[in-house]
Amino acid sequence: MNLTLIAGARPNFMKIAPIIHAIKNTDVSHNKINYRLVHTGQHYDRNMSGSFFEDLNIPEPDVNLECNGGSQAEQTAAIMIAFEKELMNNPADIVMVVGDVTSTMACSIVAKKLNTKVAHVEAGIRSFDLTMPEEINRMVTDCLTDYFFTTSETANENLKKLGVPDNRIFFVGNVMIDTLMANRERFRKPAFFDDLRLEAQNYLVLTLHRPANVDEADRLKNFLSAIIDNSGGMPIIFPVHPRTAKIISESGFKSIINSSNLTYTQFTSFNNNSGNNLFLTQPLGYLEFNYLVERSKAVITDSGGITEETTVMGVPCMTLRDNTERPETITLGTNELVGTDPGALKTYMDRLLEGKWKKGSIPALWDGKTADRILQVLLSL
Repeated sequence: MNLTLIAGARPNFMKIAPIIHAIKNTDVSHNKINYRLVHTGQHYDRNMSGSFFEDLNIPEPDVNLECNGGSQAEQTAAIMIAFEKELMNNPADIVMVVGDVTSTMACSIVAKKLNTKVAHVEAGIRSFDLTMPEEINRMVTDCLTDYFFTTSETANENLKKLGVPDNRIFFVGNVMIDTLMANRERFRKPAFFDDLRLEAQNYLVLTLHRPANVDEADRLKNFLSAIIDNSGGMPIIFPVHPRTAKIISESGFKSIINSSNLTYTQFTSFNNNSGNNLFLTQPLGYLEFNYLVERSKAVITDSGGITEETTVMGVPCMTLRDNTERPETITLGTNELVGTDPGALKTYMDRLLEGKWKKGSIPALWDGKTADRILQVLLSL
């Protein structure tokens, strides 16, 4: 079997890597899979150097289509044009896509138009929110998929409601957890951890990236003020994109550079009474970020993937969204859906600071062996 693996952003490589490791670790006499790793180049990341692949033991791609930049429509078109040429030059029996980025949808469309089977890892997850580009990517991809690899029973049910037959749905677990478990002992302390005198269970981690939360200055300011005011004075560590940092600086927050040799900036709101406890850092690598998360009191985020990792690590998590495509992190895990009203945060922060946060459990098959199960399915096809 010739398998083409698609990745468009850093999280995609973290989902693809365990599958490649499983293929490589299979006895040669039983392994009939040849793979080709295609990076669409969807997300340009200056940190995505050789050290990124080396740190996580991720193979470098066989090709980078370099389709970064432009609007969503322009990027979709660029990926489709480039991947059509790639797939025609390197035919595959199956094109495997992961997650829900633009590359996932674009490459699925190209594959089907070239009469190539499509396998989707993380199939069936839904937020039912069509304002999210990712939701549209999921829906289109699952309309074209031949083999559905799912993370939860909820995803299975979503697919069955669409009429997908049981024999095309493979409940294998969460491949991101494979990467988490494989690297947990290798988590690395960020350089600023000691500089800020951070103590385990005595700081918060914040991530915000969704345009609805960060692109409007007043809305972002209200969120940050609410987080600061309800933090109990604990340090809040916010790895942030430079564009978001600029919005913060221009929206009534005072920037104070603590030291020229440190990689963070401290911000404080003019109307906040809690003191200087919000620290912006540069975007962190996977090993550094998860070191920070694992030892934190809690994580406040609008990400979906982080809620999976906090669930497995047993870290309280608050999601600043009105919906989630990963409901098992709430029904079983440590995550709670706070919503998009900054005023709602106080109730959850009070519960955290009073030591009343739910303990949570780990969803079925989130055990670090998902890639092995995916491989067994591929070998049986």
